[in-house]
Formats: sequence, C-alpha cells, structure tokens
Amino acid sequence: MSMSQPQTGDSPRGLAYALAAYGLWGVLPLYMKAMAHIPPTEIIAHRVLWSLPIAAAVLLWQRRAADVVAAIRNPRLLAMAALTATLISVNWLIYVWAIANDQTLNAALGYYVNPLFSVLVGATLLREKLSRAQLVAVALAAAAVAVLTVQMGRLPAVALGLTLSWGLYALCKKSLPLGPNQGFTLEVLLLTPPALAYLLWLSVNGQSHFAAGNLTDTLLLIGCGPITAIPLLFYANGAKLLRLSTIGLLQYLTPTMVFLCAVLIFGEPMGTARMIAFPMIWAALAIYSFSLLRGAGLARRARRGGTTHRAQ
Repeated sequence: MSMSQPQTGDSPRGLAYALAAYGLWGVLPLYMKAMAHIPPTEIIAHRVLWSLPIAAAVLLWQRRAADVVAAIRNPRLLAMAALTATLISVNWLIYVWAIANDQTLNAALGYYVNPLFSVLVGATLLREKLSRAQLVAVALAAAAVAVLTVQMGRLPAVALGLTLSWGLYALCKKSLPLGPNQGFTLEVLLLTPPALAYLLWLSVNGQSHFAAGNLTDTLLLIGCGPITAIPLLFYANGAKLLRLSTIGLLQYLTPTMVFLCAVLIFGEPMGTARMIAFPMIWAALAIYSFSLLRGAGLARRARRGGTTHRAQ
C-alpha cells in the first residue's frame, strides 16, 4: 500500500496539478447553473456514480487497484476514507444548492475565506508558525464574516459551510495514509451504494431527470462524472506535493473566477455588506500573500548565505 508522508516542500508537478484543479473549479458554476432545475441531491448522486468509472480507470492504468483492496480490509483507513467522503459530499451539496439558488457570491466568499481557514488549521493542528501579518489577515477575515452576520442577522451559512467542509477535507486528505488517486477512488466507492440506491428510488417514483425524455439533462448528469473526477484527481495529487500554506494561497483562483461568474454572468447583486466584506477579505489575502512571499524570499536568502559560508 502506498503510504504518504506530509509534504514539507513544493513540487512543480504539484503546482501544475493544483492550478489545473482550481481553474476547472472556477468555471464549474456555469455547468451547475445549467442544471439548476434538477434537485441538488440528484446531481450529487450522479457526480458520485459517474466519477467511479473514471477513478477506477485511472487506478487500473496505474496498476494500483490492489491498494484500494488493501485499504478496504484496513478498518482505520476505511474509517478515514469514510470521513473524507462525507466531507466532500457535504461540500458538493452546499455548493450545488448555492449555485441553483442564486447564492454564488456566498459560495465565492466561502472559498475566499477558506485559504485563511487553512492557515488557521495549519497553525493550530499542524504547528505551522504564523507571522504577525498572517494573524492580522485571519482577524480581517473574521471581521468580514462578522459584518455579513450583522447585516444578515445570522451567520452566512453557505460561506461558512463551504469553508469548514472543504478546509477539513483538505486537512484530512493530506493526512490520509493512502495515495491520492487510491483515496479518491475509495471515497467514491464508499459513496456509490447510497447514491445508486437513491437514484433507483427516484426512478421508481418517477422523479428522476435521467433518461426521462430530456437528452440535455441526461448528458449533463453523465458529464457530472468528468467535471467532478478530473479536477478532484488533479487536486488530490497536487495536495500531496504541496505544503498546506501553498494550497491555501492557490485557492484564490477559484473564488475569483466564481465571483466574476456571479457578478458578470449571473447578475447577482453585491449589496452594502458584501461591498464592505469582500474588500476586507481581499485585503486579508493580500496581507497573507505578501507575508508568505516575503518569508519564502528570506528563506531562500538564508539558504544561499549558508551555502556561501560553507564554501568559504
């Protein structure tokens, strides 16, 4: 069985995987909006069902199917995979519901906050040290959420739900002692029985949108497999080859693209609270990015200085 250790540096291959994943996720709202008339639970079930053949094909091509078989026989790994499968299902469900119900801006907010949530998780659980600037960034993000909460009279559930579910998924996925493709295959394998049972129930009760006379709906539901599996496989491989802080930094791409879709294509209104909260989030991300890049530059100079000193 492939056992992974926590990544301590960044790999160019990991960076390419992550960029591809976040770019594809950035245009996902356009695809999901085309299925806004289909219940989110049915869409999620099809995402699971049609992802399995793709994940299995990748695993067979890599000749790593034995890893999944071994993981199924390992209660601890099976429990960990069940947890990550649950977290990604919750994340998918919230996201699909948000797009269908004109909450795309709140979805973008959730993914903007998530990098800073990853920073907080890294500091509290992985003992990653935070600079003063990074602490300021996290505080700004918390203040932005507070502004929205006061204006709405309640917590921004969509944004926080996406932040928590994806942030915890990223953490658990990074800790899962199983190869990225094997882990994703195991996740969808665990989710397939309930997804298939639910789809059969919909069909028996005449509520299914699959093969129900509308070819477009049928093709869109089948397409849920590739649009789900491909970026998630890219992400799973990238997350294993990048530091958690780098993953957090790259996550800016997806919410920016989702934000632009919401405002420019879907025409969702910003509102006063969002006009305050989003710039606060952007400022927090700018502070965090500057801190991260400055730290990386100092580390490189320190390494060069050490090399020069040893040469002398």
